[in-house]
Amino acid sequence: MHIVKQVFLKFGIVIVLMAIIGLGGWTWFTLTYNYSDGERAGYIQKFSRKGWVCKTWEGEMSMINYPGAAPEIFRFSVREDKMAKDIEAIVGKRVALHYEQHVNVPTNCFGETEYFITSLRVIE
Repeated sequence: MHIVKQVFLKFGIVIVLMAIIGLGGWTWFTLTYNYSDGERAGYIQKFSRKGWVCKTWEGEMSMINYPGAAPEIFRFSVREDKMAKDIEAIVGKRVALHYEQHVNVPTNCFGETEYFITSLRVIE
């Protein structure tokens, strides 16, 4: 009976290790390879660092398509502090944000949205 307990213990440890390695590999994959990338233009209207445990930079950009139309809101995340400082400096200005979309990231400790800003330029 003692040998059976040892076998189940070793089997349980192997299963837990495989799950940890699998989750780590999936996280690395979803953060390394992007599903899509592109650029969106509008006015940064909100940008803040938030979160209980994992503090992330989150923002909203108002995209106006044509005069008289209701603006569409583009929600985005920023992973780099330098990029966050650059965005803070241009809140309220018309900008173009280049983003990468990372889908199915297993935790929101990297950002609350799937859109991560990689570069920006002021349009006005």
